[in-house]
Amino acid sequence: MCFSATASFIAGTGLLAIGVIAIKRSKNTPQYVLACIPVVFAIQQFTEGLLWLAISEAEYARWRQLAMYLFLIFAQIVWPILVPTSILLFEKDRLRKKILYILLGSGVLAALYLGYSLIYYGATATIENHHIKYQLDFPFSGKVLRGIPYMLATAISPFISSNKWLRLLGWALAISYVFTAFMYIDYLTSVWCYFGAILSALILFIIRKTSYN
Repeated sequence: MCFSATASFIAGTGLLAIGVIAIKRSKNTPQYVLACIPVVFAIQQFTEGLLWLAISEAEYARWRQLAMYLFLIFAQIVWPILVPTSILLFEKDRLRKKILYILLGSGVLAALYLGYSLIYYGATATIENHHIKYQLDFPFSGKVLRGIPYMLATAISPFISSNKWLRLLGWALAISYVFTAFMYIDYLTSVWCYFGAILSALILFIIRKTSYN
């Protein structure tokens, strides 16, 4: 499987169209927030497409740092806040809402830590074996301060939902994460975001289904 600037731009274009349709079909605040996810993913994929060009072609080199940091802001800061927030807004069960608030708090802590680390420790991005490899030299980057709070917010929160369609999205994301971690561990940030972007197309289906609830 090969990823490239073309793959990122095609994914971004498709997701932008899906997001616009999802927003138009949304009828309430929870649906509107959920519908924004494909749009945000589309912007993220466009930024990675630009990063591909900036790394591989000299005429785009001046955009390299901007594109890399924009992609990482989405990957490291936006998602651990937006994902649990979108799930929380749908929830009506009081106990599940309390748990989701805790997971949102976990996501906020992860975003604060990762945002601080991006500013003070920086990052690099290189093309390796047809993938973009992000090197994040953050303290404790793979342990408590990054891994657990981030995963609680992004991967676990859909499973807490009482909505079966949101749990379906959770299963899709979890399976894609396990597959990516097994097959592309050195390129996890880029590849899982790509799969997550593609899977966010399910949101249009979810909005259609929840409109009848």
